[in-house]
Parts: sequence; C-alpha cells; structure tokens
Amino acid sequence: MNYFSSDFKLGILGGGQLGKMLLFDTRKFDIQTYVLDPSDEAPSRMACNQFFKGDLMDFDTVYQFGKKVDVLTFEIELVNLEALEKLEDEGLKVYPSPKTLRKIQNKGTQKDFYTEHSIPTAAYKRFNDLKSLVVQILDSKLKMPFVWKCTEFGYDGNGVKIIREIADLDHLPNVECIAEEMVPFKNELAVIVCRNPSGEIKTYPVVEMEFHPEANQVEYVICPARIDEKVAEKARAIALNVSQNFNHVGLLAVEMFQTHDDQIIVNEVAPRPHNSGHYSIEASYTSQFENHLRAILDLPLGNTDSKVAGIMVNLVGEEGFSGNVVYKNIEKILGWYGVTPHIYGKKETRPFRKMGHVTIVNENMTEARKIAEDVKNTIRVIA
Repeated sequence: MNYFSSDFKLGILGGGQLGKMLLFDTRKFDIQTYVLDPSDEAPSRMACNQFFKGDLMDFDTVYQFGKKVDVLTFEIELVNLEALEKLEDEGLKVYPSPKTLRKIQNKGTQKDFYTEHSIPTAAYKRFNDLKSLVVQILDSKLKMPFVWKCTEFGYDGNGVKIIREIADLDHLPNVECIAEEMVPFKNELAVIVCRNPSGEIKTYPVVEMEFHPEANQVEYVICPARIDEKVAEKARAIALNVSQNFNHVGLLAVEMFQTHDDQIIVNEVAPRPHNSGHYSIEASYTSQFENHLRAILDLPLGNTDSKVAGIMVNLVGEEGFSGNVVYKNIEKILGWYGVTPHIYGKKETRPFRKMGHVTIVNENMTEARKIAEDVKNTIRVIA
C-alpha cells in the first residue's frame, strides 16, 4: 500500500500530547491522519488532517470513526474494546490489536497475565471493591504496607497510592482494585519494545526513571540507565519476553523494578508511545514515535540506538495553580546547550498535570543530569 502522499488514512484514537508528537512524523512522511478525541482543545487538533470530537469509550463513536480509516491505532488505552474487536473482525488493521489491549487495559487482568506466563512481578491480590480489601485487612489476611491500584482508568500517578495505615484508604473510590506487595528496589527502569506485523522486533536502551515522591509521576528519564551492563541485558531480555507473550504490534513500554540483589520484576506495560521514550526525539537515531508509525504500517524499523546521552524532564503544573497556563522563565533555558522544550498545547494547567517536557542531550551524562536539574528549578508551570 502506498502510504505517502496518497488517499491512505491513518486513524488515531486520542488526541493528547502523544498523538501530537506522533503527528510530527506523519507530517514528515505526508501521511493523511484522522484523530478522534472528546475535547475541542485536544493538542493533536492542530496537526491532523481531520479532527472528530467524540467519546472514546462509546461503541458507535469509535466504530464509525474506524470505518473512515485504513489503519487504526491509539495513544491512550481507555478506548472501547468491543468496537475495536468488531472493526478488526471486519478486516480493519487495528494496531496494537484489541486482543493485546484486552490483556492490558485492566491492571488486574494484566497482573494475572504475568503470573500465567511466569513473568516476574510483585505479589498481589485482586479485589472487586475497596470494601472487600478493608475486610481482609481487618481479618489480618492482608498486611500493610502495600500499594493500592485501581484496575481501570488510572493515569499519571492517579489511581495508585501507598497504604501504610488503614486511614490511608480514606477517600479512595470503592472500585475494583489490587493490593500489591511493596518491593524494595534501587531503580525504576523501562524498556520500549518495537515490533511490526512481519515480526521484526527491536528494543530501545534501558532507561532509568526518577519519580516525584508525592505525585507518583516521573520527573526525570535518564538514557542510558546508570546500571551494570549485565542488568541492562537482563532487563531488555525480560522486555522482549513480555512483548512476545503479548504478541503486540507497535510500541510496548515495559516498566520494571531493579531490586537490591539485581533481579528485574515487571511493574506494568503501556501498548503505545510512552513518557519514558520522549528523550528519543532528540537523543535517538529514530524516535519512538517514528518507530511506532513504522511498526503499525509494517515498514522496516529504524535504528533504536542513542546518538548521545539524553535526559527528559517532565514539565507539570505547579501545586497551588489552576487556570490559563504560563511557562514562567522558559525563555531562560532556550540558549542553553543541548536543551529542547516541547509544549503540549494544553491551555489549562492544574497541579501535577503534564504540560510539556524538556530534553537535554550531552556527551557527558553527569553534565546532562546537572542541566536537567537546572531546567527543573528554572521553569515554573503556573497560571
């Protein structure tokens, strides 16, 4: 099929910042794009050929959108699975397949999948609701501390909380959830795996993630991870094993913990471009977004190696500010060596909302990390 400068139509479910960055590469290749998103102010709206407003969880909306395009992908997991399955049954190429997404969309189902396939992961228990979990604590069948996760609709640290005492459960929603054993670890790592329908598969280098202690959000992504090469090889091998078991097409971001005795256990996955891969726009030979596009169109995958060390800094809304966004002091970093800001196009800021990121590239990792800290301390995302 001729994808370039033709009548071919690529559909993207979700019009957030991931879609916006993916559209940079569709425009580079002159690929026609349709985007569906519930918001009139979706960041992707400015860069696609046609924009459609609609509910991503509504069967008819997703199904009718899919009938307009030749290949369908998504930049968010919270989409109507039944519509995707019907479209795929009718012959539309949907990547990643809804068969893959069904194993991932619910975190309880995802954890069960790891257990069934002997993939190392933290011990856990599933609960139909919060009340059932509380009963097990009161009956001394569940010990604290543990990590509470809602199984659906969590994002960017929302839907995850460390429970150290029963009062920490106050104000949590009474929804299906899991209680996961707290794993002592020394590093949080991630590996992005890229795979096309022909079976070509590649991994990006292992990255190290530093998290905000309160918001449970990634603050810095460091590539390459500052770990022993043998540990890196183990992490990439486990990520490949996870990918092969899910049989995914496109990108799969595999988030992992490195324990104090250098074991690797899988935390969770995302079947799409991911925050842990944003550094690749500037630091890699082929960005994660271009490789996602190559993968879903069954084109040869690009080189996933890094050209230079890269660190990504997330720009999130500062606590205490909500309203029309102001990126205070951003002009100060524009003259710094190897620094590139990406603004996502969200007009309204609120505490901890992802509003953009900055990539720092440098031949010297120590210097890159220092500049990243300076960037974080300079820019304030306020209203």
